[in-house]
Amino acid sequence: MNRVYIKTYGCQMNERDSEAVAAMLRARGYRIVTEEDECDILLLNTCSVRDAAEQKAIGKAGYVQQRKKKNPDFILGILGCMAQNRGAELLDRLPDVDLIVGTQKFHQVPDYLANLQAARAAGVPVGETVIDIGEEPGSQNTIRDHLEPEPGAQPQVSAFVSIQQGCNMDCSFCIVPKTRGDERSRPIDHIVAECRQLAARGTREITLLGQIVTSYGRRDYAHTGGVSPFVQLLERVHEIDGIDRIRFTSPHPRGFKQDLVDAFGRLPKLCEYVHLPMQSGSDRILRAMNRPYTRERYREIVESLRAVRPDMYFSTDVIVGFPGETDEDFAQTRELFEACNYDMAYVFKYSVRTGTPAAALPDQISDEVKEARNQALLDILQRNSVRRNQTLLGTVQEVLVEGPDKSGQRYTGRTRGNRVAVFDASPRLIGRLVPLRIERASVSTLYGELVLAGLEGDAAGATALRPAV
Repeated sequence: MNRVYIKTYGCQMNERDSEAVAAMLRARGYRIVTEEDECDILLLNTCSVRDAAEQKAIGKAGYVQQRKKKNPDFILGILGCMAQNRGAELLDRLPDVDLIVGTQKFHQVPDYLANLQAARAAGVPVGETVIDIGEEPGSQNTIRDHLEPEPGAQPQVSAFVSIQQGCNMDCSFCIVPKTRGDERSRPIDHIVAECRQLAARGTREITLLGQIVTSYGRRDYAHTGGVSPFVQLLERVHEIDGIDRIRFTSPHPRGFKQDLVDAFGRLPKLCEYVHLPMQSGSDRILRAMNRPYTRERYREIVESLRAVRPDMYFSTDVIVGFPGETDEDFAQTRELFEACNYDMAYVFKYSVRTGTPAAALPDQISDEVKEARNQALLDILQRNSVRRNQTLLGTVQEVLVEGPDKSGQRYTGRTRGNRVAVFDASPRLIGRLVPLRIERASVSTLYGELVLAGLEGDAAGATALRPAV
């Protein structure tokens, strides 16, 4: 009765939280399974960014509750942002949930599960649902454990490392300050030690995570020689032997001062890929969103990054249909969206989040208008992505081999620009940087062949590869 399946909704931070919970549970003797039907304990790690995300998780939990009728010992838990946002209110719709744990209490999950199981084994009535959504000082330091590979398994080639939790930005549309709490950063030495441990296990790419990752340490560490704490952290991780690539997400435009822009030119391991949330291209809407930058300043950041790295890849977040968004406001967003020439974008139709300032604003936009604006940006994005991928045909790109693709017949990895690539390879190349000549491209995927001229081996087992930076 110790088989656990964790289903994760939402962002990369949720994925990292789920992995940390899984690692803590495995250390306590639980078995983490990959198939939901095999589990005795199902944990849903939830998202609250949009109402649709919450409803999806609630629907899933409602369906899973039926398993408890067949197996009274089955345990269902709801973790994360929705648990934090709704708390005991969830029991109105999900009365059979055993555990509701918020975003600052992930590390308590093993103890709560052990207590529930011990009570049931002893025949003691469990009683009320365990609900813990309280704040806990230092909770940002508990997301540090990683699942070690099973004996004989391939190493974790890419890993997320949480460096900061919470957000103080108070964007008018966003529920995150409520679900994640105030901004809190981990000690820099702890983060570096975690990255070193990952490198020793075979991890080659690190993605630093935070709600506003570029705000890292601004209250805890001094700027040294004009270099922010976040850039100081990038420098420290860059020094680690075995780590070949560094990425980070999600930043805020406010964090892109000159020291961070310059870092892309002087830190070779820092990949030429930036996720830079725009949200809107209208200054009027940006003010209503409480986003402290203008369209002009945003454009300056993009241009400064491309001046340092002309081959920079960009992705972004955009919200269409924010309350009061006029045709002119959207036209300005569309113009800036086209000018920035994004390689990837997450375009969202504004969703009312109860408890946020924007929820009470007048002039809510109709679903039909939101859908039309959403599709207009997606059409631009598709053209941009195809055009960028076409420029890569015939070029040789450095790819980090991650493992077999979904078919199991070929292998997959990512370029430094975060493009997915598919190719023939060998298991021994997993975790290696390989030169790949791009032969074909779809909207989101590159297809190619390993460059083997002058190298020993072949596509099934080349070992002489371009050295890591």
